[in-house]
Amino acid sequence: MTQLAAVSEAGDVRSYVGGEWREATGDDGRDVINPATGERLAYVPFSDADDVDAAVRTGREAFEDWSQRPVEERIQPMFRLKTLLEEHQEELAELLVTEHGKTLAEARGELRRGIENVEVACGIPSMMQSGSLLNAAPDIDESAVRKPLGVFVAVTPFNFPGMIPLWFLPYAVATGNSFVLKPSEQDPLVAGRLFELIDEAGFPEGVVQLVNGGVDTVNAFLEHDGVEGVSFVGSTPVAKHIYETAAANGKRVQAQGGAKNHIIVTETADLEYAAEKTISSACACAGERCLANDVAVVEEGVYDEFVDLVLEEARAQTVGYGLDEDTDIGALITPEHEQNVRNYIELGVNEGAELLLDGRDIDVEGYEDGNFLGPTIFGDVTTDMVIAREEIFGPVLALTTVESVDDAIDVLNRSEFGNAASLFTGSGADARKFRHRTDVGNLGVNVGTSAPMAFFHFGGWKDSFFGDLHAQGEDMIQFYTDKAIYIERWPDA
Repeated sequence: MTQLAAVSEAGDVRSYVGGEWREATGDDGRDVINPATGERLAYVPFSDADDVDAAVRTGREAFEDWSQRPVEERIQPMFRLKTLLEEHQEELAELLVTEHGKTLAEARGELRRGIENVEVACGIPSMMQSGSLLNAAPDIDESAVRKPLGVFVAVTPFNFPGMIPLWFLPYAVATGNSFVLKPSEQDPLVAGRLFELIDEAGFPEGVVQLVNGGVDTVNAFLEHDGVEGVSFVGSTPVAKHIYETAAANGKRVQAQGGAKNHIIVTETADLEYAAEKTISSACACAGERCLANDVAVVEEGVYDEFVDLVLEEARAQTVGYGLDEDTDIGALITPEHEQNVRNYIELGVNEGAELLLDGRDIDVEGYEDGNFLGPTIFGDVTTDMVIAREEIFGPVLALTTVESVDDAIDVLNRSEFGNAASLFTGSGADARKFRHRTDVGNLGVNVGTSAPMAFFHFGGWKDSFFGDLHAQGEDMIQFYTDKAIYIERWPDA
């Protein structure tokens, strides 16, 4: 692996504070491991409360000048960052595969999605504009203006280390705030390389900062008086903690939680296409994503045919090292997570689901120390089973049958989560019913994965999201600014 400025000669991952690479001063930390090979890549020391305080104070000092700069000036480093990300996209993708385990194609796609958010944030001069009204009252004009607030923090997960930081960073900075990223401690190297490019893009010192750490580091940010708001993506239990703790400390907060997403397959669907997209959705990124549709609810008239097509598609998947171009499914992030997914598979067997395809015996030649699982398909799953209710975060698909589209919508609406759902159908009436009746934030019709473009917000309802302003798009402008009303009257005019 190429030596990064973000990693010391001793192999320690460093933070980026005040425009400089710094060693964390905490006592704890963890190794960064290649999940496909078991190779130790680096060691990430965790930042303590003093490190957090130094970053926040530096961010607040930088905010005083940055927030007053013309908006056109603030987006110039963003344009340079977009160019740098595109120039180094392949290098970033390879690094992402090395520390995360997903395939090279998936890493390239993830980074492209992140770059799209940088592109959207370059339009902040238009997006920050608010309304005005002449003669709102006799001889009075009124206007609303958006103002940045201060230091914002994002705590991001392991599964999309290149994309999810860019859901937040570009918008926070372009609107005039300063920003601190706390990336996942499981794969921090992509974030480190990203900040090397940020340094090259020319953002003023302290405007964009990186602080590595664990649970205590996050809690220090949540409790710090100098932080105005926190963004989070991760599991539902942690999202609840982030939401409650940040709100109790007077901060704005948006917390994306877990998911249990459904695909509905109707009798009018193109079944071959639906089967292809179902496996792609459930198994892409080894199932480690909150948009994975891992429950397929199928109308009974086409259930048997659809099962056969799904099994054919699943058996065609190649499991292997993500840097090998023919790999479809890469490694899981850690041995512990692999074992957790295996436990869910065993639980499904014990619950009485029919194990149609068992991915536990997969053997990847040359990578015996990797965390690999193949596609695992369960049939005859009932809605009360744990594998139909809880997020597994692995390449596991549950198939269940219903009598009608109405019944299918009822099944997905009973879930405590409301992140995403897809419908495969040839009926416009079914599509309209799906659009109006489902309690889900991201919906797709004849789309395997309901991933919104960067200029739309990333929805999420029920226990999949805590807050009222989502990631991406216009919601980010509202989250990172507040409106001031300017009332003007000139009696002599």
